[in-house]
Amino acid sequence: MASDRLRTPDVDALLEALLTLQTPEEVYAFLQDVCTVREVQEIAQRLAVARMLAAGKHYNDIEVATGASSTTISRVSRALNYGADGYRCAIDRLESGER
Repeated sequence: MASDRLRTPDVDALLEALLTLQTPEEVYAFLQDVCTVREVQEIAQRLAVARMLAAGKHYNDIEVATGASSTTISRVSRALNYGADGYRCAIDRLESGER
C-alpha cells in the first residue's frame, strides 16, 4: 500500500512540523526553506487542478487556466477519484472556510 511506504518516522516528523505552523507567513518561510520555488509552484498548480476538477471543469479548460499538462491533470484526477481523499478534504475545508 502506498501510504505504508509514505509513513516513515521522517515523514511523521515533517507532518508534525507542518502542524506547528500557525500563520501563512510561517508556512511560506517553511516552504521556502524546504522546497524549491518550482516545487511549491507545482504543488499549488496540482491543488488548483484538483479544485477545478472537483468543480466539474473540463480538462481543456483546466489546461488553459493552469498551464498544467494533460498528464498532470490526469494524475490529479486519479488521486481525486481513487486516492486517499487528501485533495477532497482540503478542498472541502477551503470551500467551507474551515481551518
